[in-house]
Amino acid sequence: MSDISATLKKALAFAVPRELERANPEQTTIVVGMSGGVDSSVTAALLKERGFRVIGLFMKNWDDLAKNEGAGQNASEPTQSECEAAADYDDVARVCETIGIPYFGVNFTKEYWDQVFQEFLRDYKSGFTPNPDVLCNREIKFKSFFEKIKELGGQYLATGHYCQLEYHDHDAFLLKGADPGKDQSYFLSLVEAKTLRNVIFPIGHLLKSEVRSLAEHYGLATKNKKDSTGICFIGERKFPKFLADYIKPKKGPFKTLDETTVGTHQGVPFYTYGQRRGLGLGGQGERWFVVRKDVGRNVVYVERGENHPALFCDDLELDEMHWIASPEEANALQFPLKCKAKTRYRQDDQDCVVELTAPGKFTVRFAQPQRAVTERQALVLYLGERCLGGGPIRARGQTYFEKGLQLPKNSTPEC
Repeated sequence: MSDISATLKKALAFAVPRELERANPEQTTIVVGMSGGVDSSVTAALLKERGFRVIGLFMKNWDDLAKNEGAGQNASEPTQSECEAAADYDDVARVCETIGIPYFGVNFTKEYWDQVFQEFLRDYKSGFTPNPDVLCNREIKFKSFFEKIKELGGQYLATGHYCQLEYHDHDAFLLKGADPGKDQSYFLSLVEAKTLRNVIFPIGHLLKSEVRSLAEHYGLATKNKKDSTGICFIGERKFPKFLADYIKPKKGPFKTLDETTVGTHQGVPFYTYGQRRGLGLGGQGERWFVVRKDVGRNVVYVERGENHPALFCDDLELDEMHWIASPEEANALQFPLKCKAKTRYRQDDQDCVVELTAPGKFTVRFAQPQRAVTERQALVLYLGERCLGGGPIRARGQTYFEKGLQLPKNSTPEC
């Protein structure tokens, strides 16, 4: 058997909800959220080959006209994001025509602005560093978009996320994607289990290299297209400049923790805990890192060294935890709960214990010191390959500096 034949056989064995295992696929309509990238393109092709009725739906969630309206400005010339969206839609059209499926476009610009970006801005203005991708998946891709597919006669939603699902009668468990370098379960940690019950992830059990091979096999226009990065639906931007379109810069002092001024910053919202690049601070010694922010005083605190004690803590607090489980299962959870966690997307799983401190409030204690735990970033919990859910970090615990401690000599913190 050739390599592509083996890959195709493996690819077509993707999991589907239980009722689809015995149903006639030709009588089932699945709407694919298509971005113009290779992952959603292969997703659509696999569903089509397996015999389902497939519809491609392109989401436009951002353009600079929305930005200008939100900032009280006017625009008449096509913007960079409009051109990028048009190019992506062209790629969707070419892929769908190659596969032989219908396709449509839908505009969720207002929903994205109201439900995701406004909260994103509020958090940044308050000095936090939120993760809009997690909120975008909950509010747009798996809520507004999910409702839209019903208008097209869709029974299920499929996306090109690198995640897997274990289906049950009334909900589904979210599992990590098979490719550890591409797993996206972190970003879906706020999606409802009952919604996931009607979702399909056809490439979650594949490696990225296998997806590329399948795109070549199907002759898709996106086969060599590079992966998109940057903010959800906004894309790759020079972030400080982008943020300055919405938040007025307000210069203030860079200070060390002993209140010595060592430079001038452009505004507290433009910096994040643990940041080292873009500070504009030099001099002899180790590199500078952001170790604290004081929004009220407009001060950004910095210290030298990536292992400075002010960057590490052992615990954090949550008060908005979302469990990907039925209400009965969530209510049956026993605390303290031993599991693993991520405080940011690219982090390795960290051993921890989750304690219920009050109704709906939790403290997470880690076995090893955690570096740069950042308020409003997502804390996501795992039990083996299963994603249990997550929530925004409300506060980190006392840092080693605040406790007057040095890092344990036997610890190997992830930097």
